[in-house]
Amino acid sequence: MVEFKVVVNDVKTGKAHQVQVAGHHANALIGKKIGDEVDGIFISLPGYKLKITGGTDKDGFPMRADLPGMARRRLLVTTSTGFHAKEKGLRRKKSIRGNTIGQDIVQINMKVVKYGPRAIDQLIKPESEGKEASEEKENEEEVKQ
Repeated sequence: MVEFKVVVNDVKTGKAHQVQVAGHHANALIGKKIGDEVDGIFISLPGYKLKITGGTDKDGFPMRADLPGMARRRLLVTTSTGFHAKEKGLRRKKSIRGNTIGQDIVQINMKVVKYGPRAIDQLIKPESEGKEASEEKENEEEVKQ
């Protein structure tokens, strides 16, 4: 069973929202590439259009837009995705994942291209808010008893 953490960046507000995606919605994302636009219904954002901007695999290696396929490869890179040189001209051999989403990908980064009728904050409720609300209700019940 494939499960992704999708980080949706709201370009207008500058906020990022994390959403867990599993089941048939996650399977629909497999095979998509960096730069592809997907419907927001896969991430519980009906009416939204999202663009895939990157991601990381299960071991934390970043995806790179110009590397085709799903495989992980070792590349000699200068300052770019996955490596930022501290000195001018410094190059390093780094492992980088290809641009296609596969089963080894854990996190997918997306940005909003087209907005829907409702705000993202209303559609995505953070897990922490749900936990805090349930804890407050439990505390209130204990006080009443």
